[in-house]
Amino acid sequence: MEDARHSAQHFLDLIKESHRGKFKVYIGMSAGVGKTYRMLQEAHQLLEAGVDVRIGYVETHGRAETEALVAGLPLIPRRRLFYKGKELEEMDVQQVLNIHPEIVIVDELAHTNIEGSINPKRWQDVMQLLDAGISVISAVNIQHIEGLNDQVQHITGVEVRERIPDSVLAMADEVVNIDLTAEELITRLKAGKIYKPERIRMALSNFFREDNILQLRELALREVMLRVEKKVENEITENAVQLHDKLLAVIDSSEKKSRHLIRRTARLAMHLNAGFLVLYVQRDSEADDRIPLPNQRYLINNLELARELGGEILQIRSNHLIETIIDTCLDRKISLVCMCKPEFSLYSLFITTFRFKRLLDRLVRMNIDLIVLS
Repeated sequence: MEDARHSAQHFLDLIKESHRGKFKVYIGMSAGVGKTYRMLQEAHQLLEAGVDVRIGYVETHGRAETEALVAGLPLIPRRRLFYKGKELEEMDVQQVLNIHPEIVIVDELAHTNIEGSINPKRWQDVMQLLDAGISVISAVNIQHIEGLNDQVQHITGVEVRERIPDSVLAMADEVVNIDLTAEELITRLKAGKIYKPERIRMALSNFFREDNILQLRELALREVMLRVEKKVENEITENAVQLHDKLLAVIDSSEKKSRHLIRRTARLAMHLNAGFLVLYVQRDSEADDRIPLPNQRYLINNLELARELGGEILQIRSNHLIETIIDTCLDRKISLVCMCKPEFSLYSLFITTFRFKRLLDRLVRMNIDLIVLS
C-alpha cells in the first residue's frame, strides 16, 4: 500500500510540471496480472489526496476484486453506439473533454473503437485527452506492442490484431511493470480470477502455457527496462545522443517480409536513439496500373505501419534499385541500411548475387553498415 501511495504522489508531482497531460502506463505480460486493479488502487489514493480523478473507461471482465475497487470512484458515463444490430459502449471522449478532470483512468489502451467513434483507436483517444491537458493512467499487455508483434507470434503462435505503435509507449512519462511469476498467474487462472470456468482449460493449453508465460514475462521486463533507460538518457542530456544519424529500411510490396523489416528497423532505431526512413522503390513492373491489388493493399498497410512507428516514408519510381538506395543514403546521410535477405532463384542467381555484391561494396566504401534480416 505504501508503494501505491508513493506511486500516486510521484505521478501527481509530474502533472504539476506541465500544461500537457501526463501519461502513465501499466504494462503486464498477459491478462490477469493485475493492471486494472493497480490503476484503480492508485485512483483511490489520488481521490483521497483531493485530486479530481475519474474513470473514463474500465473493463473489469467480471472479476470481483476489480469490481469492488470501482465502487466509490467517480464515473464518466460511457457512450452507447449501435453496431451490427447490437448496442455497445465506448469511452465518451467528448464528455471527458467537457468535464476535464485532472486525471482520467482509461483501460484497454490497444482497443479498437466501434465505427462512428471520434478516433479509430483508443490510444488515439488518449493522445487527444493528453493534448487537452488531461492526464491519463492506462494499461496494456506486452503482446499489444506493435514492434514486438513478430516475437509474440513466434512465442504464442497467435497474431495479436489489436496493437499500439511503440511511439505511444515512448510518450509515457511513467511505465510501470505489473509482474507475477508464471506459477502465481496460473494459480489465479485456475482459481477463476481471470476467466470464467468454461474458458480455463482452453487457456491453460494455449496462451497460458508456462513456457509462453515465462517468455512473455521476459519481454515485459525488458521493455520496461528499455523505457526506463531511455528516460534516464533523455533526462541526463538535453538532446539525446544519436549513435546513428538515420536508419534506412528498404522494402518491397510483399506483406510479411516488409512488416517484419519495418518493425525490426523501428525497434533498432529506438535502441540507438535514431530516426528511420522506409524506402520503397517502385519499378515499372509495379506501376499503379500493373501491380496486383493484394500487393497494393500490403504496400499501403505497411507504409501506414511505418508512419505509426515514427518512420519517414520515401517512395521513388526507378528501375535501378542499387543506385536509388545509394543516392538515398548520400542525400539523407544514412549510416545503417536494413533489408531482407534477397530472393535467389536458379535463373536469377548470378544477376542477384552480382547486384547484392555491388551494393555491399558501395556501402562499405561509404562507411555505411548493412543489416540483412532473415
